[in-house]
Amino acid sequence: MLTLCLSNRDFTPMVPADRKLFMPDPLDDAVQPAPDTGLTEPLRRALGERYLSYALSTIMNRALPDARDGLKPVHRRILYAMRELKLSSTGGFRKSAKISGDVMGNYHPHGDAAIYDAMARLAQDFAVRYPLVDGQGNFGNIDGDNPAAARYTEARLTAAAEALMEGLTENAVDFRGNYDGTLTEPAVLPAAFPNLLANGSSGIAVGMATNIPPHNLHELIEACLYMIRTPGVSDEKLVDLVPGPDFPTGGVLVEPRENILAAYRTGRGSFRLRARWEVEELGRGQWQVVVTEIPYQVQKSKLIERLAELIQTRKIPLLADVRDESAEDVRIVLEPRAKTVEPEMMMGMLFKNSDLEIRFGLNMNVLIDGLTPKVCSLKEVLRAFLDHRREVLARRSQHRLERIDHRLEVLEGFITAFLNLDRVIDIIRYDDQPKQALMAEDWDRDHVRAVSERDYRSPLSEALGGGGLTEVQAEAILNMRLRSLRRLEELELLKEQDALMQERAGLEDLLASEELQWKSIAAQLRETRKLMGHGTPGGDRRTGFAEGTEIPDVPIEAMIEREPITIVCSEMGWIRAMKGHIALDSELKFKDGDKGRFILHAETTDRILVFGSNGRFYTVSATSLPGGRGMGEPLRLMVDLPNEAQIVALHLYRPERRLLVASSAGDGFVVNEDEVLAQTRAGKQVLNVKGDVAARICKPVTGDAVAVVGDNRKVLVFPLDELPEMTRGKGVRLQKYKDGGLSDATTFVMEAGLSWKDPAGRTRTQSDLADWTAKRATAGRMAPRGFPRDNMFN
Repeated sequence: MLTLCLSNRDFTPMVPADRKLFMPDPLDDAVQPAPDTGLTEPLRRALGERYLSYALSTIMNRALPDARDGLKPVHRRILYAMRELKLSSTGGFRKSAKISGDVMGNYHPHGDAAIYDAMARLAQDFAVRYPLVDGQGNFGNIDGDNPAAARYTEARLTAAAEALMEGLTENAVDFRGNYDGTLTEPAVLPAAFPNLLANGSSGIAVGMATNIPPHNLHELIEACLYMIRTPGVSDEKLVDLVPGPDFPTGGVLVEPRENILAAYRTGRGSFRLRARWEVEELGRGQWQVVVTEIPYQVQKSKLIERLAELIQTRKIPLLADVRDESAEDVRIVLEPRAKTVEPEMMMGMLFKNSDLEIRFGLNMNVLIDGLTPKVCSLKEVLRAFLDHRREVLARRSQHRLERIDHRLEVLEGFITAFLNLDRVIDIIRYDDQPKQALMAEDWDRDHVRAVSERDYRSPLSEALGGGGLTEVQAEAILNMRLRSLRRLEELELLKEQDALMQERAGLEDLLASEELQWKSIAAQLRETRKLMGHGTPGGDRRTGFAEGTEIPDVPIEAMIEREPITIVCSEMGWIRAMKGHIALDSELKFKDGDKGRFILHAETTDRILVFGSNGRFYTVSATSLPGGRGMGEPLRLMVDLPNEAQIVALHLYRPERRLLVASSAGDGFVVNEDEVLAQTRAGKQVLNVKGDVAARICKPVTGDAVAVVGDNRKVLVFPLDELPEMTRGKGVRLQKYKDGGLSDATTFVMEAGLSWKDPAGRTRTQSDLADWTAKRATAGRMAPRGFPRDNMFN
């Protein structure tokens, strides 16, 4: 017989030592046939390799942004495709459908809906701090409405997007083939500003995620300039320059500085962000709160719905009404219930119970050099950007240097032609192969050498024999227009040659000096700061800072005006609260087929305990009950009481009071009322019941003895101290039954005797209970004469 031992890794066969049995690992040695070649490979390796490929593709090509330009591939391809369509910031707009179609067909072989959504987000000024797409049409709003279809909207690049792509034609970055190899696309953009931190990013990959908030560009550039001057800058100094995120929707940061510093130092943390609000005086002591900025990524419509729900459920009794008076700006009006309410108290409660305050997480997980995922600090992200800018500067300078060398070579050929103009014309007119003749001719180049004596080495001096023209020069001379053969043109070429030689010397000095490179980068950052920094449209900081004062927890009862009410609950579970204390035997109206069941006096500050047949306790605030003008509302709409469960008991909560709870099977215990208070609509399970057993008894403990009667009319009396006090469970057996179950139970004072009401409504008392007193869980004896036929004590 073969026995298998199950572990968390694999199955290991347990066989006697003298027997040999081969059983392959279900993953290591399972094989998968390759349909084309017939080859096989282990399942573990196949799954590992395939899932690893998927994970790497998700991390590098979808979810994580590049630390250098702050973009994911889809965003980078959108901007590059728009540039190829010549959609400059000063030009015309094109249909979004055309843009998304070009991106999908040329660079990003995914759904056009996903591409359009990504492009639309780049155009939303409430989602992106510095929009990279200039949208025309409906691109969504802060309420959460979706953009219009791509065929209805138009777009073009913004100046910020053009700054990200400045230098693409100057070999600033590497290009790679697109998905089908027919075109090329940039692997990264040159990025004239730290877009990763300026606009932020978010994404979820396999086993990792990123979430970076937007920041103020002026502050980021200040930090970059300081890092250029002081490479070993401390994290504290960087946080002085970049004090925190700057969200597009504004708001107020209430996170302590030490927490912000720790988040930027480690790359992980969170920021508490509150709505910006102010108090408007209405005269005669009346006032209202106006919210002018809401937290980032909070949909205004859902925020209004949440505030309205808090008013309807009366969870915030200080708030009376909410109105949305927003137009282009945000204006949410909050009306207090009374002018005596403190605005700070009301807003403090709203911050705790709504999205007027959120926590925005920071997880700076980015791709370093486009390859390695890493959680970076603020300093590391800025350093990655600066190193990228230095590489871009070097590549653009080298590219410009090569262009200058090529132009100087052409200019020297032109100048040689001007010095020997007659011979050049003669060769072009009469020679069958003028190009080869120009290259083979021994030209007079004394003047050329004179004007070319710089650090630059003339291609002519490198020509074989020092006399002929190069192929580039000969081709340029042959392509030259006749009207260029003027004396004035020669002078202009000499001036151009001198200017290029000076520029070339400067570029060589730049490439040879790290100090000059950083000075050039700093100058470029200052120019960007002038275009998008403080004082420019949208450049000023929007998110403010404040101390996060905590509002102390105040019981809701302390904020509710205490008034007498009468709570009425019908047989079908419709509940209402009538003003004042009416007579408990008053005639009340109910729905057809319904009748009254519970009626009790209470106050608006009371809490109501509802015990269901499923053994759960539910808590309802008296102030949240509907008024008594109508028939009320179903209690099941206020708590999650299942339809199959019935209401067993309903009474007011009294601290430290004890309750007797029991099931139809005759099991029960004593529980403190403080232990049954529920904090949610789902209630709190106290008495465990299963199958056909249901909760049946819930009564306050009022004496030192317990009386139990079963469906068989047998009564048992025993001391209360034989029942345990528990917080949850099935309980212990109260009475023994051969058939049937528990009908009723109550507590009473033994010396006063056991009382019940007869069919005529008169109270009868049995003082001598010796015949019915026994140990708990015994069968008991038949009920005394005159005991009600419904087997109920009251």
